[in-house]
Amino acid sequence: MQSKQERIQLLERQLQRVQRRIKMLDTRSNRYSWLRVFVFFGGLALSLVAGFLLWWLGVVLGVVTLVAFGVAAFFHSRIDKSLARHKAWLLIKSTHIARANLDWEHIPPPAPGSGLDDHPFEFDLDITGKYSLHRILDVSYSREGSELLRDWLLAMEPDLEAIQARQALVKELRPLSRFRDKLSLYSLISTKGRSGQIQGRELLDWLTRNPSSKGVRPLLWASLVLNAFTIIDFVVSLLTQTPAIWTLTFFGGILFLALTNKIRGNIFEEAGFMSANFGALSSVFEFLEKYAFGSHAHLARLCAPFQSTEASRPSHVLRGIERVSSAASLKANGLLWIIINLLLPWDAYCAYRLGQYKERIARFLPEWLEAWFELEALNSLATFAYLNPEYVLPEVVSNEALGKDELPLFSARDLGHPLISSHVRVTNDFAYQRLGEVDILTGSNMAGKSTFLRTQGVNLCLAYAGGPVCASTLTTHLFRIFTCIRVNDSVTDGYSYFYAEVRRLRKLLDALERPSPYPLFFLIDEIFKGTNNRERLSGSRAFVRAVAGHDCLGAISTHDLELVHLAEAVAAINNYHFREEVVDGQMVFDYKLRHGPCPTTNALKIMQMEGLPIEEVDAL
Repeated sequence: MQSKQERIQLLERQLQRVQRRIKMLDTRSNRYSWLRVFVFFGGLALSLVAGFLLWWLGVVLGVVTLVAFGVAAFFHSRIDKSLARHKAWLLIKSTHIARANLDWEHIPPPAPGSGLDDHPFEFDLDITGKYSLHRILDVSYSREGSELLRDWLLAMEPDLEAIQARQALVKELRPLSRFRDKLSLYSLISTKGRSGQIQGRELLDWLTRNPSSKGVRPLLWASLVLNAFTIIDFVVSLLTQTPAIWTLTFFGGILFLALTNKIRGNIFEEAGFMSANFGALSSVFEFLEKYAFGSHAHLARLCAPFQSTEASRPSHVLRGIERVSSAASLKANGLLWIIINLLLPWDAYCAYRLGQYKERIARFLPEWLEAWFELEALNSLATFAYLNPEYVLPEVVSNEALGKDELPLFSARDLGHPLISSHVRVTNDFAYQRLGEVDILTGSNMAGKSTFLRTQGVNLCLAYAGGPVCASTLTTHLFRIFTCIRVNDSVTDGYSYFYAEVRRLRKLLDALERPSPYPLFFLIDEIFKGTNNRERLSGSRAFVRAVAGHDCLGAISTHDLELVHLAEAVAAINNYHFREEVVDGQMVFDYKLRHGPCPTTNALKIMQMEGLPIEEVDAL
């Protein structure tokens, strides 16, 4: 298996090849631009000069000029399309490298949308936001695919069957780098330079608002009858030389067109809208329609809606819409449009066929979109797995065996935080052995307590989404996650930091007391740090005793070293700590988790190093 650095180097070589190709295509495109200018103006000048001498020679040279210009324009268009594709490839490859290196400046901005203020863990674990897990994962070009990925990461009650199904799909997708990148390529091309993501449901919503008219079929038959009378009257008028009959039918036909305009609807605009919006998705859908999935059974099953019967394939429907759109464009030529509609049921037939395609799209589009949205979300997880080959898919265990064996409920080796660069990331082995276990984390400031809490939570989110985790192994049961890490006061709502924390912890206890098949997995950072030492210690002791031994497990970080003595009285409580060393007058942190309470503190050292006055105190 390639290492992460080898994978990045491979991407960089691919990027360099694409850059060279873009440079070559750009040069060729410029040459064709000049060639077209030369052919047009040079040919025009020659045609004019020749026309003064021999008119027929001028005509011949004019025709040759137009043909030559058309050929040059055709090849120029092909080069520009290739150039656009290669620029899209460049963006995809460079973004992969940025994601692998956690280069936030070159990663697309987070998808729009506000988070839920009362979500159990969204903000505490940086699942969404500017520097978030969702942003580093999300390679979706549809808004709905991005939102689906977000929903997976924020699931409050994990579904084992869904997790295992996603893991199977991620396993199949991970090595298919060309398939994944082509899916992104066609999706990117579909945006056609629009800012933001494609909103795939726009066309579906439009179809709901603009259903097919029920009067189109009778209108088609009425038009056929009227057209037949018009032709017969015209023939009779020619034979009998009585133009009045034909004139009457002519104006009657025009009146009929005017009166039935509402029934036909605005065919030209509707067909154009469908062609443009469905056409924007067609390149993605046709790619999935034609791809041979072979032995990749899970992917083939997911993409089956694109490869079913010929009549329900996206390309077949799109070709039909484009034909209707092309036929409906006749309306732009007013006089010709009237003449054709007097002789043939042109508009009525276009409206009838458009209605058929509306019904067909309304029937098939939902399952096409759902498959695409899910594939986009899975593509994000699989790309994340590919860019981080040292990450593993975790083993998620059913809760049926919960507490019935001696195996840990949560265990991980080399557990690290995926939003910390691999160059500086420190990993730890960790496990919760039994239900009701509470681990108290002590340690100096900046030693790594908060990061370790987030490390546990964010990897659980990845595991329950069906993605890889930042560990060499990870096994877990199904839990409800609840955190109290990043608490904020509110001036507008009129409550302090401490009161906000109390409210948050009350919600945690409410969640614990609520009956559920999923035990609570809680993470609390510096409990009750918004109040004085005496009351903080008293409240912390009471809270830890309230949760220990119940249908939950979790960790609480604290600076109150007195809290560690609870482990002597309550068997479900364990102590862990992080420490630091002073080397040449500088504090050095190794961020390694150790058993037992922390033997050192560093607050006064930090104050002293920053030049603040301190008082000597007795050793704690």
